[in-house]
Amino acid sequence: MTDVQPDPRDPRPLIGEPLALDLLNTRWAGTPVNDLLTGVEGYAVWLSSAGLSGRCAADEAGLAAIRRARDAIRSAAQDARELGKLGSPARDGLDAVLAHGRIRRTAAPGGAEDRIEVDRPEWLAPWLAADGFLGLLGQGAHRIKQCAHEACILHFFDASQNGRRRWCRMAVCGNRAKAARHYEKTRG
Repeated sequence: MTDVQPDPRDPRPLIGEPLALDLLNTRWAGTPVNDLLTGVEGYAVWLSSAGLSGRCAADEAGLAAIRRARDAIRSAAQDARELGKLGSPARDGLDAVLAHGRIRRTAAPGGAEDRIEVDRPEWLAPWLAADGFLGLLGQGAHRIKQCAHEACILHFFDASQNGRRRWCRMAVCGNRAKAARHYEKTRG
């Protein structure tokens, strides 16, 4: 979880996961599926909630780049869940986003300083999200999860000690599942 305060305009049901998963959560269940990134205004809300509005401009170029990153991360998250590793297409998608930037290490008064450099400004947020996803993989692909509720498409990073978290939010999806099981038991 981050220490950033979410934008009060942000309509998403789950906010504050690590940046890569927070980006995936710009799509959430509904009929049709809700998508915060349908326009520049939604992208501006996401940047604000992610604490990036001071570093990234909400414009059409940035919106197109962040959608590409979201697609690449979605594919990689699916591989991580199903395979426990990244398949070649998922790696290629992440690498295509990561190719737009790099970490440059320089000497600073207190020691080393890492600076992120991107080839065009619209790639900063996508690069940070893709790089963050690799960091999550390094902590364990099995901890990158999609909510176990059949109607939920939200993602979370399972930081529980035993790695057994199943729900994006126990108070919502977990209770719905428990209520449905109880109803089925008492019904028949």
